[in-house]
Amino acid sequence: MPNLSASDVTLTFGGLHALSSVNLEIASGQITSVIGPNGAGKTSLLNCISGFYHPSKGEIHYNGHRLTKASPHQVSKIGISRAFQNLELFRGTSVLNNLMLARHKDLSYNLFNAVVFFGKASRVEAENRKYVEDVIDFMELEPYRNQVVGNLSYGIQKRVEVARALTLTPEVILLDEPMAGMNIEEKEDMVRFIFDMKNEWDITVVLVEHDLGVVMDISDQIYVFDFGEVIGTGNAQQVASNPKVIEAYIGEEE
Repeated sequence: MPNLSASDVTLTFGGLHALSSVNLEIASGQITSVIGPNGAGKTSLLNCISGFYHPSKGEIHYNGHRLTKASPHQVSKIGISRAFQNLELFRGTSVLNNLMLARHKDLSYNLFNAVVFFGKASRVEAENRKYVEDVIDFMELEPYRNQVVGNLSYGIQKRVEVARALTLTPEVILLDEPMAGMNIEEKEDMVRFIFDMKNEWDITVVLVEHDLGVVMDISDQIYVFDFGEVIGTGNAQQVASNPKVIEAYIGEEE
């Protein structure tokens, strides 16, 4: 059953239509990929879902929650997290600190508890630390846990970016080009992590990715965007044989 949906979503900047009457349904427990040429509206869609942009028209819903005018904080609180294409990390501190900072929404104790660090504060801190340690193990970041993020390779920083999104305990994770700039081995690792998010952690994955080979291999469902519109949807075979999709990627034959 679909648990994340967009209905007639339109996003305009002045006279520019970044999204035009977009309709989609993302089923729970699946990997749904969003593909299309540069500037097709893929990241704009993720920005609307995650609350960074608000649609000019249309509705976005998740499990009975209306996201159309929600803030990023509100979207995160109801179970949707986001990993960015451009790294949004604190480059001057450690991997561990980056992930602990992402858990701030779950630190539900008051100022007195924090000052004396006893009882509830100590218990909540331990619970959050345990979850972060689980994410570090899952993303195989143990060798880098105390290293400064800015000193790590780009591929490892991308992995930390995804791990930061995972520390928010998401039901749905939005991954914006998590494999961009990676070598083949790093891409293979990221594909494995995405599969495990779905199969082991029961997380619904929404993936924006330019590597069509990866998309065709791992996606349960694919939406194809061009000039802000959905021009095709279906499984890998259906999308690959869609004439509109072929034209958008290859160009119309003479």
